Amino acid sequence: MTDPTWAYDGYVAEDERLRESLCTLGNGYFATRGALPECTADDVHYPGTYAAGVYNRLTSEVAGRRVENEDMVNLPNWLPLRFRIPGGRWLTPDTAPVLDHRLEVRLAPGVLERTSRYGIGDGRTLTVRQQRLVHMGDAHLGALRTEFTADGYAGDLEVEAALDGGVTNSGVPRYRDLDGRHLTHLHTGDAAPDTVWLRCRTRTSDLRIGMAARLTCDADITAEHTPPRAAQRLCLRLTAGRTATVDKTVALHTSHDPAISDPLQAAVTRACHAPDFDALLDTHTTAWDQLWRRADLEVPGEAGRILRLHLFHVLQTLSPHTADLDVGAPARGLHGEAYRGHVFWDELFVLPYLNLHFPEVSRALLRYRHRRLERACAAARDIGRRGALYPWQSGSDGREETQRLHLNPRSGRWLPDHSSLQRHVGSAVAYNVWKYCEASGDAEFLHTKGAEMMLQIARFWADSAEYDERLGRHRIRGIVGPDEYHESYPWASEPGLDDNAYTNVTAAWVLARALELLEALPEPRRRELVERTRLGDGELERWDEVSRTLYVPFHDGVISQFERYGELEELDWEGYRERYGDIRRLDRILEAEDDTVNRYQASKQADVLMLGYLFSPAELRELFARLGHRLDADTWRRTVDHYLARTSHGSTLSGLVHGWVLARDRRAEAWEFCQEALRGDVADVQGGTTGEGIHLGAMAGTLDLVQRGLTGLETRDGALRLDPVPLPELSSYGFSLRYQGHWNVRLRLEKCLLEISVPASDRSPIGVRLPDRTLSVRPGETRRLVLPG
Repeated sequence: MTDPTWAYDGYVAEDERLRESLCTLGNGYFATRGALPECTADDVHYPGTYAAGVYNRLTSEVAGRRVENEDMVNLPNWLPLRFRIPGGRWLTPDTAPVLDHRLEVRLAPGVLERTSRYGIGDGRTLTVRQQRLVHMGDAHLGALRTEFTADGYAGDLEVEAALDGGVTNSGVPRYRDLDGRHLTHLHTGDAAPDTVWLRCRTRTSDLRIGMAARLTCDADITAEHTPPRAAQRLCLRLTAGRTATVDKTVALHTSHDPAISDPLQAAVTRACHAPDFDALLDTHTTAWDQLWRRADLEVPGEAGRILRLHLFHVLQTLSPHTADLDVGAPARGLHGEAYRGHVFWDELFVLPYLNLHFPEVSRALLRYRHRRLERACAAARDIGRRGALYPWQSGSDGREETQRLHLNPRSGRWLPDHSSLQRHVGSAVAYNVWKYCEASGDAEFLHTKGAEMMLQIARFWADSAEYDERLGRHRIRGIVGPDEYHESYPWASEPGLDDNAYTNVTAAWVLARALELLEALPEPRRRELVERTRLGDGELERWDEVSRTLYVPFHDGVISQFERYGELEELDWEGYRERYGDIRRLDRILEAEDDTVNRYQASKQADVLMLGYLFSPAELRELFARLGHRLDADTWRRTVDHYLARTSHGSTLSGLVHGWVLARDRRAEAWEFCQEALRGDVADVQGGTTGEGIHLGAMAGTLDLVQRGLTGLETRDGALRLDPVPLPELSSYGFSLRYQGHWNVRLRLEKCLLEISVPASDRSPIGVRLPDRTLSVRPGETRRLVLPG
């Protein structure tokens, strides 16, 4: 493929945090923000390095309360490499004139290139060119090549490279009242004349971290240890027009890693034995080339350029290396400290894409949930329920990590946080299990770990449902839905809402699928599962009953977001837009006015409409029919219109879901929302949030929008179902996918033509179902089909 780039010209201090996030390099094991190596953490720059699954828990005093938080740890900074004319100040874009500056991510080889030209007085300039990589082949290596070129003078240049352990978690301003000092027991030393090391531990989780750096250059190197830094100094003799090069190769290990005895020893050995920069670049590029082939995506224009960037960041967070780790999908990637690196329901938007390209990664993410199943069962018992209650925010061990307080930066007040009442995460886990197994054909996982999770999640929903004699229906009370704006009724003293439609419908789906799965299990395995979980026949009868009688509220001919939603006041949307402009975070605006969004029919993001994201129109009709409702096209259209007019899109996921739903409904305005989803991070539409970490769910979701949303692609009943959506703004696109053992199946759509190519193999033909016909495509065959106009 061509070498697409994502580039920034000129140095703009106020844009640095955004650029650092979008220029992050990673490999699924660790990632490093795209900060300039000569700059330290301050109000402009924030170098950060994060390893997947490395968390630490601290307790802080906040607003008169002791608050415990677990964070993904900012690890020692391996980037530092600064330079100066002897006797002068260290040169940075903030201390010296920057005549030219360009930062460019070359996506195909996964390399960050930086070129800056500093003015150093009297017409003299120093050009600094750097190439950086976080190795996609060897997950423990990173490398930085720096080339210095003098123009208009000859003379010495002092260079200092370092490993810096004096870092904290301080990248999110609203968290700065919390303790961010996660590292302790910092020690440094030499491993060889050209190699230094740093070791440390996390303060409470007691994870050991080892880091080593090898410096290669044409100069004498001296080490200088001033803990928490291990520094290496050298002096380059520059000649006008000639380039001097310094290469820095770094290795990182933690005590989480398998097949090592000591992280420091492993890091030192790896750094000392690593190939030179050119060889590392070659193998790194090869590893990326293999990933790009497996995730091939062909979309024209600006949309395609952004989608490739999104794919790049998804693969840097969740690569094949992830398959060997016990980690979930962090909502903000490995790109920053927002959400403290926690795992949310955002995986609901990530796994559907991975299922069809990197199913081994999907399986690993589901195993993260399975390993925490017992913790989820304990959480259910703690509230008097059976089954499994997965947390809204998850970290190292699967306990609920949702903060008890959150800061409204607009009012400056710390407020109670009731997000942990979002109990629909379990339904997302079950949905991901089901969809992964449909796409991969992984019956072994479905019959073992998948079945165990689905059974316990179904059990929780059945046990949470209370029968209402008046309605003749089961109800789920005292929870919070995906919207997040509504945590309680305005007239109530306690948090929680009743009968959130999304929660109840997805709970009914989980119960139905769990029953279907139990019926389909091989008899010996079914008996094992029944014995292990003490599952009784009466319990299954209740599941079936609840799956058909869960209450779904309606008002004014539309699906209600929750019971009594229709009694809430209407908001003066135009008035608030005139007063504030951007009202995405309407909740913060109203709280600062001593009001509450709980009073209004106003949503932060898609809630009811999430049902149209998860389920095709046919599936949704079937689900509602099971629940005793006729969901016709007019009712759904009225429901979509109702919430379109009452959603502020305070989440990057909201535009994605709305675009998906509108595309399935064949509406012209779908592309407007698709563009909003595409622009979410690159334009920082949430106003400063991207600098704290990318939005992984939105990035993966846009890829899946092209892959499944616009093609109507479903992996149901052992076939690929396709019902393409004609979208004039994106009339041609193509991608490859992996489906039940077939690698790089190629789909291409161009106006009314669909092309399907299946690479040669010994696999069975792929069944394909279109709205007007059914066919099969054999390995080695290409079929070109004319679609209905």
